[in-house]
Amino acid sequence: MVAPGAVVGLLLLLSLVYKSCKGSKCSLGEGGVSVPLLCKSGADCEVREAFSPDPAEKPEYEGDIDRNFGLEQGTLFWGLKKDPLDFEWSYWVEWGRERILWLLAGHLLVSQMCRLFMEKYKPWCLMVYGMAACWFLLGIKGFAVILLYAAISFAVAQFQISLLTWMCSLVLLSTLHIPAVEEAKRKWYDNENEYYLLLFTVSVRCLFYTSFSLEYCWHEPAQKSSHSFLWMLAYVFYYPLFHNGPLMNFDEFSKQMRKQEAFSLKTNVGILIVGIIRIFFWWCLAELMIHLMYIHAICSSSPPLEAVSYWALVIWKTCLCQTFSLV
Repeated sequence: MVAPGAVVGLLLLLSLVYKSCKGSKCSLGEGGVSVPLLCKSGADCEVREAFSPDPAEKPEYEGDIDRNFGLEQGTLFWGLKKDPLDFEWSYWVEWGRERILWLLAGHLLVSQMCRLFMEKYKPWCLMVYGMAACWFLLGIKGFAVILLYAAISFAVAQFQISLLTWMCSLVLLSTLHIPAVEEAKRKWYDNENEYYLLLFTVSVRCLFYTSFSLEYCWHEPAQKSSHSFLWMLAYVFYYPLFHNGPLMNFDEFSKQMRKQEAFSLKTNVGILIVGIIRIFFWWCLAELMIHLMYIHAICSSSPPLEAVSYWALVIWKTCLCQTFSLV
C-alpha cells in the first residue's frame, strides 16, 4: 500500500510548486516544448527568472541541458522529452518489463494454487518459488551470496544481542564496497545491469535480515518457535518484496502468512484489479515527473544549481525522493 505520508508529502509539494509558479511569467521557448517545461515546478520559475529577467528573452540555459545530456524524445505524454539521467527509474522499468513482471505473475499463480489446494504449505511453496526466481535472475552465485548472508545473520541472532545484530548487518553491507569483492562479483555477470541488480537486492535483503534477527532477539523463548531458519528463508525470499521492497517486518509477514482465509474468486479478482489500477496510476505519475521535471539533468548542470535558491533545491530533492515512495 502507499504510505499516507508519501501522499501528504506529494500534496504539500504540489501546493508549494503552485505557490512558487503563481504569478511567474514562464513561457515556451523557441522550437516548442523543451526544457522550459520545468516551469511546472517552482524551481524552474526561479531558474528562468535568474537567467532571463525579460520573459520575452530566450533564457541562456535554454537547450543547454538538451545539448549536454541529450534529452530523450518520449513516446508518452504527447511526445514530451524525458530526462535520460534518471538511471534508477529507467533501470527498474526495463527490468520490470523484461523479467520481473513475469516473475510476479508467476508468484501470483503459485499463491492462488496454494490457496486452492494446499493452504498449509503456502509459505514453503512461495519460498521455493522465490529461491527459484532469485536463482534465475542472479545466478547460482548471487543466490549463494543471499543464502550465505541469511545464514550468518541467523547465526549471530542466536546470541540475542541487538547491538551485535546491528553490527553484523553493517558488516554485511560493507562487504558490498570492498574493491576485491566488487571486482569478483562483476565477473559473475555479462553486463553492469545484472551486477547492479545483485547490489540492489542484497542491500534490501540486509534490511530483512536485520528485521528478523532483531525480532528474534526481542521475543521470549516461547515465541521463538515461529522464528526458525526456515521461516527466515520464507521471509527473505518472498518474491514481491525481493528486489526493491516495500519493507515489511517479520511479525507482520508471519501473521499474514498464517492467516487462513476462505477462497473467493470474486474477491480475489477485485483485489487484483484494484491493485493493478493503483500501481498503474502511481507509475504514470512518476513517469510524468520525469517528463516534466528534469531533476537529474538539472542536478548535473552547474549554471541552474548556482542560480537557484536553497528553497528551489529542496523542492527538487523532495520530488526526487518522493518518486519511489509513491509507487
